[in-house]
Amino acid sequence: MTDIAAELTPREITRRLDEYIVGQQKAKRAVAVALRNRWRRRQLGVDLAADVYPKNILMMGPTGVGKTEIARRLATLARAPFLKVEATKYSEVGYHGRDVESMVRDLVDAAVALVRSEKVKDVAAKAAAAAEERIFRVLADAAGLADYQDHHGMSGAMEGGIWRPRPGAAGSTALPQGDLAERDQARQRLRDDLAQKRGENRHLDIEVRDSKTPTLSVMGPQGNETMGIDTQALQELWGRAPGNKTKVRKLTIAEARAILQEEEADKLLDQDAICQEALDRAQNDGIIFIDEIDKIVSSGGSDGPDVSREGVQRDLLSVVEGCAVYTRYGHVRSDHMLFLAAGAFHFHKPSELIPELQGRFPVRVALLSLTEADFVRILTEPKNALTRQYVALFRTENVELSFTPDGIAKLAAIAFKANKTTQDIGARRLMTILEKCLEDLSFDASERHGQKIVVDGKLVDQRLGDAGDDADLIPYRL
Repeated sequence: MTDIAAELTPREITRRLDEYIVGQQKAKRAVAVALRNRWRRRQLGVDLAADVYPKNILMMGPTGVGKTEIARRLATLARAPFLKVEATKYSEVGYHGRDVESMVRDLVDAAVALVRSEKVKDVAAKAAAAAEERIFRVLADAAGLADYQDHHGMSGAMEGGIWRPRPGAAGSTALPQGDLAERDQARQRLRDDLAQKRGENRHLDIEVRDSKTPTLSVMGPQGNETMGIDTQALQELWGRAPGNKTKVRKLTIAEARAILQEEEADKLLDQDAICQEALDRAQNDGIIFIDEIDKIVSSGGSDGPDVSREGVQRDLLSVVEGCAVYTRYGHVRSDHMLFLAAGAFHFHKPSELIPELQGRFPVRVALLSLTEADFVRILTEPKNALTRQYVALFRTENVELSFTPDGIAKLAAIAFKANKTTQDIGARRLMTILEKCLEDLSFDASERHGQKIVVDGKLVDQRLGDAGDDADLIPYRL
């Protein structure tokens, strides 16, 4: 786990989750303890730590109350590899659908991407400088500024977009001092233009890695996954890997910067070290959020679409209990991964899951339905509140948007009533209500430069009309 884990006490974790999620204190406390226990485990001796397993959590509650957001924010706080899956996408081995072990492989892929992104930041400056140097060499060659003898008596030329010195007798091809000075000045101007990013839309032909080389696909028994086979290694063995081929592309300087910086970063990174760290973080820090787990509860029938639901639970059990899964980066164990499961459980109860799986989720928390007061808080308190998002969006058009307390109260009341009258979709209802309320204003925003728009109770009534309070019209507004 990253060094930040030592700072994340349960109280601090809960406080940070409060910045984005309203209410649901029981769920926040449960995940905070689970995350802190990971740090505590690492303080133990090796032998004892191996026997301390995570206390997986089952979250129960209607949609839109914060289950997914809690899991996602928790992983972000811990800088841990995170994967969200839906239980309904998996099937018992032998039936159509994904093998449950593929979630572990997907988590490892996410871990590699996470570690790589962190390492790229460390070498970003060097990669940017190397990319700019490659662009400079190409531009200098195109301008006739590359092939000349330098002050050390060596001339050079561009080969494949890379400057390569050309040995020669000192002074044998020397340019007149005046011409040499002019070229030096021109080259310096070119460097200055690149450094100041002037002329970024200028096009150039440059050699880059070919990322469209045909790839090898190895299908698993379900016909839709590679089962962790290292196809990249096979491609390299056969000389078909994208990294082995290059091609010349016509790009703007800005586009070339991004592509070349990525290539130069790859050269500076230790790929083996990245994979090793990713495997360790996936095994010890990984968080897998399994949504809709209530949908794989068998209804009791012996045939039909429910035939493999109990089989999925048993396959899932082996992963949650802990097993070795082969990935393209090597074997990884799931023993110490943290599994968070969630479901509405409208038609089933957690006790209807197979007993063995119930035992692997010892911590259970119920998330409450949102009240009208919760909607008011959701619109005002979180750092990423919808009202703040809309204010920022309108500001891009030089329009000052603001919300009054009575306007927010009216929006919250309409959203709450819609949830009670139709399907309860939790906080997601606010997106529908706000988008409907601001639709026309957003459409005309580009023509309202310098104007101020105040969203108060009166404006909400005008924009939503009778549908705001009419139960018969609410269903047609979702």
